[in-house]
Amino acid sequence: MNNHLRGIGMTSQRTRDRLIARLEEMGIKSQIVLDVIRNTPRHIFVDEALASRAYENTALPIGYNQTISQPYIVARMTEALLEGGPLDNVLEIGTGCGYQTAILAQLAGRVYSIERIEALLCKARENLYTLKFRNVRLKHGDGNLGWPEHAPYDGIIVAAAPTGIPEPLLQQLALNGRLVIPVGKPGNQKLVLITRTKDGFEERQLDLVSFVPLVEGIG
Repeated sequence: MNNHLRGIGMTSQRTRDRLIARLEEMGIKSQIVLDVIRNTPRHIFVDEALASRAYENTALPIGYNQTISQPYIVARMTEALLEGGPLDNVLEIGTGCGYQTAILAQLAGRVYSIERIEALLCKARENLYTLKFRNVRLKHGDGNLGWPEHAPYDGIIVAAAPTGIPEPLLQQLALNGRLVIPVGKPGNQKLVLITRTKDGFEERQLDLVSFVPLVEGIG
C-alpha cells in the first residue's frame, strides 16, 4: 500500500485504531466489520482539506448536499446486514463517494451500487478503482427502483431515507435476504432491518438516525 493510502499523521494507523476503539465502545461487536473499517483508507473518500478529520466518528460533506456517513452508522448497517450469514449478492442505494461500497466489497461476493448524482458516481468510480476493487458495478439511476436485472439480493443497504419503504426493494430481496434502511422525515428517522421470510417481511428497529432524504429521479 502506498503512503497516500496508508496515511500519515491524522490519517495514520494509530488514528484509525482510536476510531475502532470508539466503535467498540458504542456497541459494534463484529470483528470482521471492525477489521474492514480499520483497514479501509477513509481519507481518500473525502476532500483533501477534510482528510485530517476522516477518522473522527462523524459524517463529513462530500459536495452536492451529500455526506459520507458517520463510521458508526456504516458499521451498524453493515453488521446488521451480515447477521443473516454470508453475502453473495448485495445492492447499495446511494453510492455517494464510494466509502460504504468499499466496505461492502470486502465482505460480499458482488456489490451493485446505484447513485442518482452523476458527478458523485464519477468520484466513487475513481476511488474504488484506486483501491482495485473488481467485484463492484456502479449505475447512474433512481435508487427507489432498485436494480432488478441482478436480483434477488442477499442484502440491500440504503444510504438515504424515504418516508416509506420502496416496494421494488422489498421485491428484489431474496428469501431470508435483509434490507437495512433509514425511514422517515428529517428529524424523525429510524434505522430498520427488514428480513424477507416465506410468510412475508419481518421488521426490527435498530437505531434513531439522521440521513438525507431518498430523492426520486436522477441528477
